[in-house]
Amino acid sequence: MKFAICNEIFQGWELEAAMEFAARLGYQGIEIAPFTLAPLVTEMAPEARARVRAAAHRHGLEICGLHWLLARTTGFHLNHPEAEVRERTARYLVDLVDCCADLGGKILVLGSPQQRQVLPGVTAPQARAWALETMREAVAQAVRRGVTWCLEPLGPHETNFLNTAAEALDFARALDSPAAQIILDVKAMSSESVPIPEIIRAAAPHFAHFHANDPNLKGPGFGAVDFRPIAAALRATGYRGFISVEVLNFDEGAERIASQSLRYLREAFTE
Repeated sequence: MKFAICNEIFQGWELEAAMEFAARLGYQGIEIAPFTLAPLVTEMAPEARARVRAAAHRHGLEICGLHWLLARTTGFHLNHPEAEVRERTARYLVDLVDCCADLGGKILVLGSPQQRQVLPGVTAPQARAWALETMREAVAQAVRRGVTWCLEPLGPHETNFLNTAAEALDFARALDSPAAQIILDVKAMSSESVPIPEIIRAAAPHFAHFHANDPNLKGPGFGAVDFRPIAAALRATGYRGFISVEVLNFDEGAERIASQSLRYLREAFTE
């Protein structure tokens, strides 16, 4: 398995310093939150994108892609009742595809729970239809640029839209494109009633990325989740993508999170 880490863990670090540290520990990839690069990806010049790509290459890292796509932005929403908001969001999703491809990334993780929350007065069928409409051009652009959208199921405590892997997979299939897949996230899967290894087997081969974390919002090995059955299920499905460390609680500090998470994952995946 290839291991990656999300760059927002390195709060206050220069991006290349985070890359150097991650590579020295033994990570093979880095996953980038766009807000760490610029307020909006449209504000990031081609030369700046080229510099990020070159920095990763210098340290022998692959840029997996982008996640936290709409974090710290305003005015975007996948299934908003106002067509103008949806159209603005659709254009920005295309911009995200182009940024990801320019950086050399291959996946775009669409979590963004607040920007997909079904708003009061909107029915579930309306929300689904509007979200599909909002995503279609971005999915087409992903095909053109060699990038894959990974729709992220998130638990009901985070959002009321696409809460299970099965729901996300059904939505991805409705987009009818090889560039529309899903991501599996340990924290999110822990909110489902089905055991995580069963979710992994049922979703294969339609997940293109994997987040390693714990329901306590910390890194793998920092909580109660045993990753050995998860590793076995991933091996059984033939998954060959990245296992990417993504955490939401940074209390332990970047160095400890990065080093202990990787050590734990290596142990889990070699047993």
